[in-house]
Amino acid sequence: AFIPPHTRGYRLRLDERSRRLWLNGKEVLPPLSAQQFRLLQTLEKQQGEVVSREELIQAVWGEEAFGVTEQAFDALVRRLRERLAEIDPHHHYILTVRGHGLRLDNPPAE
Repeated sequence: AFIPPHTRGYRLRLDERSRRLWLNGKEVLPPLSAQQFRLLQTLEKQQGEVVSREELIQAVWGEEAFGVTEQAFDALVRRLRERLAEIDPHHHYILTVRGHGLRLDNPPAE
């Protein structure tokens, strides 16, 4: 499998071209939804920096971002966290930074 160079050596790895995700070397199946993938991709590109809710909503929903509710965003984040926890229940990858947004915690692979 192709592994993007900037993600080698990390627990969470995304491949934008094939829209695939690996956690600890195990592919996440079934694949993430398009919205889940875009959310994770946006966080991953910021490499540990906080990304605002507004920026994430824009990245995930694009043109339709105007009508997105807080509840819809929170539900998307919750489902994505649940998917990641199914494979790696011992680490929280998506961290909430109160009043600021979300941050990806993607530690080096063991």
